[in-house]
Amino acid sequence: MNAFEIRGGHKLSGSITPQGAKNEALQVLCAALLTDEQVTLTNVPDIIDVNTLIELMEDMGVKVSRPAANTVTLKADAIGPDYFTTPQFKKKSGKLRGTVMLAGPLLARFQKAYIPQPGGDKIGRRRLDTHILGFERMGVAFDYDAENQMFSLDGSNLHGANILMEEPSVTGTANLLMAAVCAEGVTTIYNAACEPYVQQLCKMLNSMGAKITGISSNLLTIEGVKKLHGCEHRLLADMIEVGSFIGLAAMTESELLIKNVDIAHLGIIPDVFRRLGIELTVNGNDILVPAQEHYRIHKFIDGSILTVYDHPWPGFTPDLISIMLVVATQAKGTVLVHQKMFESRLFFVDKLIEMGAQIVLCDPHRAVVIGLDKQQPLRGINMVSPDIRAGVALLIAALSATGKSTIQNIHQIDRGYERIDERLNALGADIKRV
Repeated sequence: MNAFEIRGGHKLSGSITPQGAKNEALQVLCAALLTDEQVTLTNVPDIIDVNTLIELMEDMGVKVSRPAANTVTLKADAIGPDYFTTPQFKKKSGKLRGTVMLAGPLLARFQKAYIPQPGGDKIGRRRLDTHILGFERMGVAFDYDAENQMFSLDGSNLHGANILMEEPSVTGTANLLMAAVCAEGVTTIYNAACEPYVQQLCKMLNSMGAKITGISSNLLTIEGVKKLHGCEHRLLADMIEVGSFIGLAAMTESELLIKNVDIAHLGIIPDVFRRLGIELTVNGNDILVPAQEHYRIHKFIDGSILTVYDHPWPGFTPDLISIMLVVATQAKGTVLVHQKMFESRLFFVDKLIEMGAQIVLCDPHRAVVIGLDKQQPLRGINMVSPDIRAGVALLIAALSATGKSTIQNIHQIDRGYERIDERLNALGADIKRV
């Protein structure tokens, strides 16, 4: 198993460009199944999760080529539906939660689909109810094979419907959207997720001939069409990488220029970092984070302790909670970090405590961080990456620490971050892949 050896305490400098958005990539790749014409995607991140999905699509008969770096062309004109009942499909698709979004396009084109139990991060319970209940409203019948842990979906009666989602699930919204674009009649999805990556999916589908209105709101209306055609689509910058680099600059007292961040789609992310006392300047489509020896956590207007919490868009993304928690360990002041969505995502804080951080884990969802104000640097230790986001949070902690740290199970980091060691070493970091 690969590991990172990190020698911390180095100040970084230079510019870095975030990769294409992982979560958008998984959606738009699945959308390519909606047409038998060529779809070209650019700014696609070269990471394990995305490549696993592309390999799975190749296995099912999609013609895939990579004419340039971070560019993928797909043509799904000869898909073999029988592939979805094979053990190979179950094994490979079960590794990645994003494969659940294959169901919508397959129902739209072939009136049947199969969904394995979700894979991906072990960060807590991740239900399929939102997907299945939405499909049922659209006339889809399902059967669950408990022995093989597989859902079989029959979409022979697929039609438009009014859907009120019980939670604004991003993957659930994407899945129902892709089923609805070719369903007979009109579909409305209320309490829909409105993240930038869902907006991007809607724009891509409309460029393919779909009829979707209400984009960027939580009420989407989809008028079904008979057929979609090919398109070209560019992915946004990954907002989680942007936030990770802001946090990295603060923790290592480094000046970094983060380029081409798609600032219009970052929402409140820059402001939340500013509330931790981190200075940053927006220059066009770039963010400059100056070197700061200290940063002070703001308080609420009434003087009470700041709370940072995740919330569906346009609230603060849960994928940056781990980063925010690490950054707070070296701030001046105290903050309550409240991770509402996943009950296992804060369990990595025991490693930060072992590194010298002052953190009280109140329960699986809340932690109080008492900032050290860089008076006492973190110390290097041996640790294991439990999931993508915690893995990078631990990497940032290690880069700011004194001495050598080792992070095992970096497969988890590679799932979501493209060549992160090479790109950070180019800025002056000391990371060895061993």
